[in-house]
Amino acid sequence: MNLGDSLLAADTISQADDLSEQFTCPTCKSGRTELFHEVENVPTNSCILFETREEALNCNKGSIALRFCHGCGFIYNASFKQELTEYSGRYEETQGFSPTFSRFHRNLAEEMIERHGLSGRDVMEIGCGKGEFLVLLSQLGENRGVGVDPSALPERLEGVPGAERVTLIPEYFEPRHCQVQPDFLCCKMTLEHITKTSEFIETIRAGLDESRQTVVFFQVPEADRIIRHCAFEDIYHEHCSYFTESSLRHLFERSGFKVTRTAIEYDDQYLTIEAVPSSGNSATGTRAAIDELADLVRSFAERLELHKQHWREKVQQAKSEGKTVVLWGSGSKAVSFLTSLGIADQVDFVTDINPNRHNHYMPGTGQLIVPPEQLVKIQPGLVIVMNRIYEGEISQSLSDMGVSCDVACL
Repeated sequence: MNLGDSLLAADTISQADDLSEQFTCPTCKSGRTELFHEVENVPTNSCILFETREEALNCNKGSIALRFCHGCGFIYNASFKQELTEYSGRYEETQGFSPTFSRFHRNLAEEMIERHGLSGRDVMEIGCGKGEFLVLLSQLGENRGVGVDPSALPERLEGVPGAERVTLIPEYFEPRHCQVQPDFLCCKMTLEHITKTSEFIETIRAGLDESRQTVVFFQVPEADRIIRHCAFEDIYHEHCSYFTESSLRHLFERSGFKVTRTAIEYDDQYLTIEAVPSSGNSATGTRAAIDELADLVRSFAERLELHKQHWREKVQQAKSEGKTVVLWGSGSKAVSFLTSLGIADQVDFVTDINPNRHNHYMPGTGQLIVPPEQLVKIQPGLVIVMNRIYEGEISQSLSDMGVSCDVACL
């Protein structure tokens, strides 16, 4: 065999390994996975702030290839490319400017403090974003907090009451960050960004002493709703992992945790799990739940196309009547909406209450993100709300500004 043959053989082996990894479930390692949803040429960074339209249009693109595991019910993007994603200071994900979300966030912090006796304790958050939840835990329970996230901006907490007890580390999480074991470890809306889910949870478990019984709290998007209702706006490149209650419980139990509580919250959008370290590592699983999800997966493509056609027709009807179309909400849901339907050129503007996003441009499609008050001048005929839970506050804002228009909610 000459050198060329050797390189070809090595490349063939590498491709075979890549395919094997794509077909193998990252949670239970089963090879019984099924491809059921594909999307090409989607932005790989939905929350990055682009300062020019050209930069936004030329952003990194990737693919989505959702596979369903018949072993544990886990769903993952087999085409996810970590090297195409960016989590940095220009990653703007905070929802804290919404009164609706702020109430939910505060209530969640109060609930955690009361249920787990978090007063004057050491707490840690993996994937803390800009640190809002840690500050709440500090303010409400005088807890000491450490947050780890590559997109963290410690300067944003300067002068915020309670933030003096919070330390933000703008890095990816590593076991060394957990050398001093916390009393409470939380990870909110981050696990869905992790490809090697089993390794990630096992790494966290390995750093925890069972005798200390550290409470672990995770929050992720709830995938049964996404599949059942064809919520295509919640499928995007950064979300490489999708959990139902059954598959999330399976992951934690097989990784050495005892699950103490699960819940579905925030208008059925968020799935939460609470657990403590355990010496066992057997997963119970729910076969009936997995089989029910498998049936939904089989019919997903047909149901999804009908749902997408509904939204295409709604936008096209508005444009045929000469109306200006605006999306309210410029985050990941809006990016998916704009890139999934093939009608991005018919959406005129995007607005958002987060001032950090104003006057930037939407990834992949280039719409300008305007402040809500600019809608007074724009006078939209149709505003499409990217998240139904915010319909009340958005409708009130439009009314307060004297903007009269049709409002539709995903």
